[in-house]
Amino acid sequence: MERKIFIANTPLEKSLELFFKRLEKTDFCSIKTEPVNVLDSLNRITANPVYARRSSPHYVSAAMDGIAVKALSTNGATEISPLVLKKEEFLVVDTGDYIPVEFDTVIMIEDVNFIGETAQIIKAAVPWQHIRSVGEDVVAQDMLIPSLTRIGPYELASLVTAGVDKIEVIKKPVIGIIPTGTELVDKGSELMPPGQIVESNSRMLSALCDEWGALSLRHEIVIDDKEQIRQAMKAVLREADILIVCSGSSAGREDFTASLVEEMGELLLHGLAIRPGKPAILGIIDNKPVIGVPGYPVSANLIFTLFARPLVYMKQGITFPESQNLECYTARKIPSHMGVDDFINVSIAKVGGRYLCFPQARGAGVTTSLVKSDGVLCIKRGVEGLQAGDNCVVSLNRPLQLIDNTIITIGSHDLSMDILADILYKKHGLRLISINAGSMGGIFSLRRKETHFAGIHLLDSETGKYNRSYVEKYLPDSEWQLINLVKRDQGLIIKKGNPLHITSFKDIAETNIRYINRQNGSGTRILLDYLLNLSHIMPQSINGYNREEYTHLAVAASIKNDASDTGLGIYASARALDLDFIPITQEQYDICLLSELVPPKTYDLLMAAITSAEFHERIKEAGGYNLELNGQIIASGYL
Repeated sequence: MERKIFIANTPLEKSLELFFKRLEKTDFCSIKTEPVNVLDSLNRITANPVYARRSSPHYVSAAMDGIAVKALSTNGATEISPLVLKKEEFLVVDTGDYIPVEFDTVIMIEDVNFIGETAQIIKAAVPWQHIRSVGEDVVAQDMLIPSLTRIGPYELASLVTAGVDKIEVIKKPVIGIIPTGTELVDKGSELMPPGQIVESNSRMLSALCDEWGALSLRHEIVIDDKEQIRQAMKAVLREADILIVCSGSSAGREDFTASLVEEMGELLLHGLAIRPGKPAILGIIDNKPVIGVPGYPVSANLIFTLFARPLVYMKQGITFPESQNLECYTARKIPSHMGVDDFINVSIAKVGGRYLCFPQARGAGVTTSLVKSDGVLCIKRGVEGLQAGDNCVVSLNRPLQLIDNTIITIGSHDLSMDILADILYKKHGLRLISINAGSMGGIFSLRRKETHFAGIHLLDSETGKYNRSYVEKYLPDSEWQLINLVKRDQGLIIKKGNPLHITSFKDIAETNIRYINRQNGSGTRILLDYLLNLSHIMPQSINGYNREEYTHLAVAASIKNDASDTGLGIYASARALDLDFIPITQEQYDICLLSELVPPKTYDLLMAAITSAEFHERIKEAGGYNLELNGQIIASGYL
């Protein structure tokens, strides 16, 4: 028996080599087949060559509507000297009709003039014109489709035409998936108690199986009990070709997967030199591969893609598809641990003629990073991260055409930006990516020419006006425009019914009321500091001044879920989560763009969406907005 290996930090390439070499010694690599009805064969893989059972067409037929004639009988016909054929010298036919043996050509109906029971023609015909011969499309016993070919719509139609009823196809591999965890629930509800987590990893992995051509067999959730997990593994292994155990791969007191794999079969590896997904498990039970994926969704997706996907394609006997790579430049510094292969989900946009990639949130539990990801950047171990502007290669998971039709906004968060993005894509097919970096983050991104435009709401404490002074200060040598999107109500978001009787910032200072702040550099943070200064309140007197969130909705969610009591935010966020709101001020939310970075066509589409009736209607429904300046160019700066 092979030696069981437990290495806490095995390099990825060694892990793949060990896993697949070990599987070569089992019968896992043998491919199973099954017969299917041709009408049920779409997207299946042929196990053997498929041959035509009949010719198509299987008779001599008309390729056009017209008359069938003997070519010899048409000799001498010209426009000057038309020829009249008697009724016994021709046969009226439609496309596809059988051509009797006494005729050898078809004249198109457009070239025939019927006079009573005769037909007048103005051009002599040549033998076999407009006639389909037997087997013109396919001849009986022609090979229609070779082995290991995916059957698409055209192949399916060809099989039906050629009289093929059943074919032998590769049996779809069955992937057994067991979600484990006492804290997991299947769907959950809005009022789930703390500590419960909706189980979604198995749903994601099952959908990937379907995408790759495999069948998924999902077991019901198993609590963190070693014997119950063992029984689930035994049951699933009886039916599955590959076993995936979700969660339980770490080294905690309720992580049983590694020990069960070792007891039931052969534990090959536990711990990989990659991030995320380090605590992954690879093993073999009953000559079947077993993969223990970590509980965090981003980690689970990466491990499943790296190890299960090649197995699925191997089991179908088809070549593993290579992903499309794109050379990009990093829009910002991306740190990385030197000892691991670091996989980072990124968004991509073409700005100023360069493809820029923007790292998504790095947390292994941030599912939305998978939703927003345009591709994956791998920083190889031994490299201590990338600097802003470094060249890199991204493995795409979206079509390049979509990326080419993308604009990006970096700056302050507002719900109106989500509405704008939806309208742009729905109406114009233009994708808008938003990165929430605060108003100052947006201005500096414009300065570095790494965004098409920025949403900003920066109060000038000296003039009481918004945005222009900041743009003039930080973008002095650029051609820019400030365009108003909305005015919006800012205030304190509080729990429904205001149980703590908050009325102003004075009620928050020097109390146990938990405040949730926006990040440094955001317009809301600058507004807060301005308001605290007016009220002569020191920031350190606010309980939670240094607790930060990056969006207004995140602030509202923190209050809604009792992680905090209040925070400064916009009315629309409070309303969206059914919270109360104490209005404090109305601010101006503009977008700032550089003319050199926004092509004229994109500019026109953007302005059309901003000023559209649908945008106005949806903004009014959200509440807390004023559209009196919407779409107006507030100020411009020129070289």
